[in-house]
Amino acid sequence: MPKKIHPLTLPAIALSLMTVISAVAGLNVALPSIARDLGATQTQLTWIVDAYTVVFAGLLLLSGALSDRFGRRNGLVFGLVIYLLVASWGLVVNSVDHLIILRAIMGIGAAFIMPSTLSVITASFPPEDRSRAIGVWVGVAGGGAFIGLFGSAFLMRYYSWHSFFAMNMVLAVLGLVGALTVVPNSADKTGRKLDVAGGLISILLVGGLVYAIIEGAELGWSSTQALSGFLLTAIALPTFIFIELRKDAPLLDPRLFTNRGFTMGSLSITLQFFGQFGFIFVGLQFLQFVYGLTPWQAVLRLMIVPLIVLPMSRVAGVLSKTIPQKYLGSFGLSFLAIGMFVFSTMPLTFSYRHFWTGLVLFAFGMALASTPATTAITNSLPVEKQGVASAVNDVSREVGSALGIAIVGAILNTTYRSGMADAVQGLPAALADKVSHSIAFTSMPAPAGMETQFAALKQTAYESFQQGTSLSMRMIMYVAIATALTIFIFAPKKVHEIN
Repeated sequence: MPKKIHPLTLPAIALSLMTVISAVAGLNVALPSIARDLGATQTQLTWIVDAYTVVFAGLLLLSGALSDRFGRRNGLVFGLVIYLLVASWGLVVNSVDHLIILRAIMGIGAAFIMPSTLSVITASFPPEDRSRAIGVWVGVAGGGAFIGLFGSAFLMRYYSWHSFFAMNMVLAVLGLVGALTVVPNSADKTGRKLDVAGGLISILLVGGLVYAIIEGAELGWSSTQALSGFLLTAIALPTFIFIELRKDAPLLDPRLFTNRGFTMGSLSITLQFFGQFGFIFVGLQFLQFVYGLTPWQAVLRLMIVPLIVLPMSRVAGVLSKTIPQKYLGSFGLSFLAIGMFVFSTMPLTFSYRHFWTGLVLFAFGMALASTPATTAITNSLPVEKQGVASAVNDVSREVGSALGIAIVGAILNTTYRSGMADAVQGLPAALADKVSHSIAFTSMPAPAGMETQFAALKQTAYESFQQGTSLSMRMIMYVAIATALTIFIFAPKKVHEIN
């Protein structure tokens, strides 16, 4: 372990992390514009976001192990190079299918970047600085999503949604310079074999589940696509556990989950990001489609979040040294749940007081819950396995994000389509299909001779979208409450340092 860390190491790591996090969230603000420009359906919008997250989450365990073996800084550099090259394609992409493929490949780069950032901290920073550094990491991981939204919306004031990828490129270049100059390298020298089979099955496990949820909402839960995805998940999960239990050096040893701190930390992170990215995915569409805000106006209304999350995460980093996740984490999740309840009652007319009340509660809860959960995960494993600890932390985040977007998107899509079913009766087939698949039609001019009917159609769409948003926010609230109770009951009472 290095005796002294360069003062710019933590900022360089934060920039690299920002590259990944901003891309998870930043494209959400552009979804309405993409829907109008490329004609994407609600299901395709979900895939544009989740293609990145699914590949990202599925590869994290394997990429974390590879970085442990071949050098954590080397893994970081490799991921940033992939990211930079693929983001350049985004400047000219002009079809939904190509955009989904591009996002999936970017997920490969992200899978090498994110676990490397946290494992560098936990393997290189001295114990007395580690909690503070993790607090900064958590702050960037939480607040960085909203900073990415801000950057995307700012660029879209002057350029098309393609400018989002230019922001990705700039962040990747800055992160790459920092990684090559001030980030120390470290590796696991035990020489254990890589568990490639476990890594490949983990991709099938995550991908199958998300595919089933997204396609089930569009095609029906008894469709071949949905049933195939659920069947793949049902086969992949026990196969993964069976293979990992038999490995001398498993990618993720299922026995780790007998450690209550590790398990509760993973559960908490998963459900926090389930709620955060589910909210971002639906909330930004609601602000633009229903309230008629521009991307810039919509994101400005969210910018209170990083102003709370970033400083409060550092406070939580200090508190987590003495207050275990059992209390601090469950307290934070309770606030997140209350915030989701407030969002579930949003009216059709925008109210600053209503919206910001929910936002403040949500941000405060995220900040208090994230740091103790991350610390519980990383402190549960020894230094030489910090790549795996970091990867599990990141997998929890990305699986939570992917499932949040998929499930929230499914609830929104199903509720919206159900609400529009009667309204589209008698419409021309092409128009009925467009109206029932996406609320983006509300920005269209009314067809000649249908002005009155079209106005009523738009009002029904707003109400259906509001109902879908309300149901999805209530679902996140119930999940957060259940998680808070679980952590309060089962998480350990003590705070432990890394072995």
